Amino acid sequence: MLLLIRMALLLLLVVGVTLLGIVFCLLTLWSKNRVYYLGRVFAKVARLFGLSVESRVSDLAKTVPQAVYVANHQNNFDLFTLAAVVPEGVVTVGKKSLRWIPFFGVLYWASGNFLINREDRKQAIATIDQIVSSMKKTGLSIWMFPEGTRSRGRGWLPFKRGAFHAAVQAGVPIIPIVCSSTHNQVNLNRLHNGKVVVEMLPPIDTTGLHETDVVQLMTTCETLMHETKQRLDKELT
Repeated sequence: MLLLIRMALLLLLVVGVTLLGIVFCLLTLWSKNRVYYLGRVFAKVARLFGLSVESRVSDLAKTVPQAVYVANHQNNFDLFTLAAVVPEGVVTVGKKSLRWIPFFGVLYWASGNFLINREDRKQAIATIDQIVSSMKKTGLSIWMFPEGTRSRGRGWLPFKRGAFHAAVQAGVPIIPIVCSSTHNQVNLNRLHNGKVVVEMLPPIDTTGLHETDVVQLMTTCETLMHETKQRLDKELT
């Protein structure tokens, strides 16, 4: 019964938030904070799934005016858990197939996010170049999932280089964001589904780095994020 109630409420929320969100985005095309405001709304939906989300944001991260944010990507619940730490002045980079998701795809496009074709390397590189150019012109930050797809309990997936190329080319720091494990945590027939911790780590400086440093930067970030996730998971057990 609880499952049916939750699914009905979720459907109403998705349709309602999407339609109102599209109108909001079209009326605020000048704003750099469309994703931020929508994130505030989606963060509240975590309660519908019985999740208690604790956000932890490094004081150093709060002082950075522009960055490339990178987060681990687990499942569909990321939309509601990671939203707890979405900063102002950020847009996300998602795979092109998102545009075909009913309702949400239009909202994703209308809120100013970038769509990238990960299957076509040449096109993906061109999109990263376009993103870097946009960052320099607008001062916007970007948010990417370096694993490229949801891990769905398969463990830590290898990172792709796009986010790190973008940070080096734009001359901005990398800010890692780590969410504790949510794989198999949510039972929609259960009232309470436990706690999730989302932690925004201190920025990783890219000053003076070149394209030849991208692999080392990526490895450093991946190791740090993996260790952080292990720490958070251990804390919650």
